[in-house]
Amino acid sequence: MNWTAFVGRRLGYSEISTIESIRISFGSAWAHPWPGLVVLGCLGLSVFTFWFYLQWQPHAKRPARLGLAVLRSLILSLVLLIVADPTLELALVSLPKPVLWFLLDGSDSMSIADELPEAERSSLATAVDLKGYRSQHPSQSGSDRLSRADYTRAWLHKADHNLIDRLSDSYRLRFFSFGETDGVRILSFDETTSQPSRFADWQTTGRTTPLGDAFEELARQHASDNVSAVVVVSDFGQNSGTSPLEAAKKLGVPIFTVGVGPVTAVDLSLDLIVPQTIKKSESSTIIVTVRQRELENTPVSVQVYAHQAGEATESEQHRIPIGERQLTLAEGMTQLEFPFTPDVTGRYVVTAEVDPVEGEVVTENNRATREVSIIDDFLRLMFVEYEPTWEWRFVKEIFHRDKLVGTRGFRTFLRSADPVVRETNELFLPNLTLPRSQFFENDVIFLGDLPASALSERFCEMTREFVSQFGGGLVVIAGPRFGPGQLAETALADMLPVVVDGDLRRRDDQEFHLNLTPIAGQFDFMRMGASSEDPLKGWNNLGKLPWYQPVRRVEARGTQVLAEHPLDKCSDARTPQPLIAIRQYGRGEVVYIAFNEMWRLRRLRGEEFYRQFWGQLIHRLGLGHALGSHKRFVVRTDKKQYRPEEQVRITVEAYDKEFRPLDEKEIPERRLSAEWIQPQEDADGNRTQIVGIPPLRPGIFETRLPVTSTGEYHVRVTDPVTGDITEINFDVANQSIERQSPIRNALLQKNLAAETGGKDYDLRDVDQFIEDYHPVRQKEISLEIIPLWTNWFTFGLVLALLLAEWLVRKLVNLA
Repeated sequence: MNWTAFVGRRLGYSEISTIESIRISFGSAWAHPWPGLVVLGCLGLSVFTFWFYLQWQPHAKRPARLGLAVLRSLILSLVLLIVADPTLELALVSLPKPVLWFLLDGSDSMSIADELPEAERSSLATAVDLKGYRSQHPSQSGSDRLSRADYTRAWLHKADHNLIDRLSDSYRLRFFSFGETDGVRILSFDETTSQPSRFADWQTTGRTTPLGDAFEELARQHASDNVSAVVVVSDFGQNSGTSPLEAAKKLGVPIFTVGVGPVTAVDLSLDLIVPQTIKKSESSTIIVTVRQRELENTPVSVQVYAHQAGEATESEQHRIPIGERQLTLAEGMTQLEFPFTPDVTGRYVVTAEVDPVEGEVVTENNRATREVSIIDDFLRLMFVEYEPTWEWRFVKEIFHRDKLVGTRGFRTFLRSADPVVRETNELFLPNLTLPRSQFFENDVIFLGDLPASALSERFCEMTREFVSQFGGGLVVIAGPRFGPGQLAETALADMLPVVVDGDLRRRDDQEFHLNLTPIAGQFDFMRMGASSEDPLKGWNNLGKLPWYQPVRRVEARGTQVLAEHPLDKCSDARTPQPLIAIRQYGRGEVVYIAFNEMWRLRRLRGEEFYRQFWGQLIHRLGLGHALGSHKRFVVRTDKKQYRPEEQVRITVEAYDKEFRPLDEKEIPERRLSAEWIQPQEDADGNRTQIVGIPPLRPGIFETRLPVTSTGEYHVRVTDPVTGDITEINFDVANQSIERQSPIRNALLQKNLAAETGGKDYDLRDVDQFIEDYHPVRQKEISLEIIPLWTNWFTFGLVLALLLAEWLVRKLVNLA
């Protein structure tokens, strides 16, 4: 008999290999630190007992007295041991089965029924025993095209050579699902359950494929499982959440990937690039990108149109046609340009669509939409400068001709200008300390070369509020006369992407070419020219710069440097001097330019690159918020599109005529009044209801409302100051981003396995996993503490010794 295994089973351990150590200790406070006291106590009790029987029991014979002394010594010593709370400590060494996790994709893309070639469909059906699966699930018997989840279930339920059953002999299996709104879910799995009812709680209704988030949650919530490997069954269409590669490495175990779905398929998809804001009666360009797979030489027709937000797209009489283009597909990607000159204003949805072609499984990506605001308004720019410079002159000319600015939108303050000119010429501002109602109507502020004495504290504080609170844009342009060090002691210093120093002077000892950083191409205003291969090539036109203004260092909080000096360093002697940098500050952005020589972009190419840079820059800084005075009362929702049963968060930023936060005491009933218009009537036949929006903090009002049905919702909020109504719309739809791609992401699948030391499979060869992976069983030591006195053996021993002593005393007439 294997006594080690026997002891392990008696203690509840099924895989005990050895008993590493056995030790007896005492649990009572007096005996635990000094176990010798127990031994001395037992010896003392024994000596006392023998002395008592030999000295004070003379009536019995000597052998009887010695026997009674032995029995009584054992009884008293046993009682003393019980009082000392004896315990037996066993160190049990076990080699348990390794833990193996299965992570099943529960997203909606697993419900796609792929159009597979006959040979591939036949081999896949054989590999997963589709015939046996259909016999267990008669509802699938008449379907020719099964979903990815159906093939996966067939593989999980195979009757012969089932991989799950074979793995359960050597591993402790746990199953999880991801893609649901509640994160990673544990799936029920019982080895004794009949196969057709296994994994009944695995559903493929998830709205996204957050594979990276699933890995992170497993690492966070189930880290104590001592897992040896993870098997992921998915189409790997990662479309939300954190990077799966980085999250997978946090698990610290090999990941074996099982790909489901085809690696290629017939597919036609569209992407749409539309300016966020378009000015009425001005021409803009809409770019449609057509992507195709397996459709070379196929003729298609691309149609682009617009319709007012809230109107049904099926209603053709409300469509604004933009253009239609015939195209024969010849490359993986083709770009089409459609000119658009709107003659209306409002919020519109631009749609590009192409008819499905034969063999397409996913057709949701044959249509792309983007929302655009068509305005008859203009951007308001304020250029603050000490005296006319070349940069000031050319910027003024550029924006005077810009369709989104014009002569009405460009105003300037020149410190050196004649006071009479500043008072009489509408181009000039009389002073920097404008009334709040005028100052906050600006959208972008340009701050040039000024001495600190020209910047009042009120101007600096209003500029800080303008950027952080109202989302305005600030462009700081260093000049050769005073330099940005003049801002060091002002409230503007903390806003800059750089840390300025009043003691640093311009460096003009050597000409240089600026260096663009790797992230420069991510910003529209840094891309110049029409070349898609080298969008930064236009910067070569700038030529050599004669000087720049150095700074102490780059501001660490959220600054992105887009251009830097090729040689000079900051005060840390490591970081290159920044020449162009951008930083988020509150709700707005601040751009720093270390020279006012950008006009050199006009060399050889005229205004092309110069206009591109400044035009795209102000579009970024100025069009991210409401324009002009409209920013005084802004209504917004947290998203533009929702799903049924979600909650809509409605936020209103409300200010008075002087752009000070609107206090609830100034509003009747201490809350804003809004109309909530639903697409369908309620039980009482009403679509409109009046709701109140309570204050969250001064100037901010917020509420949450549930949406139940699909369609276009409208929210109309009344401005308590002017009585005007501001309306916003949003959509509620059941659209799924899971249906945007018809193929498996084979690259991500391979990388996940390769980067973690695993291997990639598909459903046809995944059975090879059992031969490929042989983990070493990890030794586990379990400390088992067994009380020695709280058991029937100890009780029986005490009882037997007492009974034996009583019988002996009876026999020798001592009872």
